[in-house]
Amino acid sequence: MGFDQRIEELGLVVPDFTAAPYTGLQYGAVKPHHVVGNVLFLSGHMPERLDGSVVNPGALGKDLTTEQGYEAARVAGLNALGGIRLALGTLDRVVAVVRSLNFVVCTPEYHDIHLVANGVTDLLRDVFGDDAGIGGRATVGAVSLARSHCFETWLTLEVRG
Repeated sequence: MGFDQRIEELGLVVPDFTAAPYTGLQYGAVKPHHVVGNVLFLSGHMPERLDGSVVNPGALGKDLTTEQGYEAARVAGLNALGGIRLALGTLDRVVAVVRSLNFVVCTPEYHDIHLVANGVTDLLRDVFGDDAGIGGRATVGAVSLARSHCFETWLTLEVRG
């Protein structure tokens, strides 16, 4: 079974960035992705709908619960899956997630940023499986992100040519 088929089985809705532009383009001069050999580098993906609405804006520990942060991270992960499809045409070319770098907007007293980042890494594991879907991960608390986003993820993936 391929990863695109797995998306359908899970009932996930992945944005189509060929129909509507990658949302990160509104934030400045960026490329949605870059491929070097068999490595795909994605630009940042945030919890933003194609209509421009921000999912759970604010800061963890002040405006949002851990569960709301997890949900936002999951939406960012769905957007990243759309970014992978934009870059490769299909998720079936993914060999493995190499790493994710995650940013969580939070108060200095909020220390459960790892639980928020689980929203994206759990999604990747569900889609790609334990071997291919779990990579290295770092999660950093941040003061702010554009448009009051609470989460952003950068993914690096090993891909087939």
